[in-house]
Amino acid sequence: MKNKIAKVTIPLVILLLINSCAPGNEKFIETPAGFWMGFWHGVISVVTLIVGIFDFTVKMYEVNNSGWWYDFGFLLGAGFSFSNIWFSGSKAKKHK
Repeated sequence: MKNKIAKVTIPLVILLLINSCAPGNEKFIETPAGFWMGFWHGVISVVTLIVGIFDFTVKMYEVNNSGWWYDFGFLLGAGFSFSNIWFSGSKAKKHK
């Protein structure tokens, strides 16, 4: 019974922790997001997209950003995130 609760609780806690770093509202941010925040937002873009379907206040992309550097970081992070998801399934099949 405890194992089943842990299997549900731990992913939910991780999801909430990751989502707490999602892009914010431009009204409350003093400095624009740069390369590293863009990279991080790209990495968590899959989770942010799923959460954004249910909560319309969650956005994938930081509006208050530094421009090209944020965009570049976001693309690298999203590419990293999606490539890990894409290739993780193919690695699991090879080990069987």
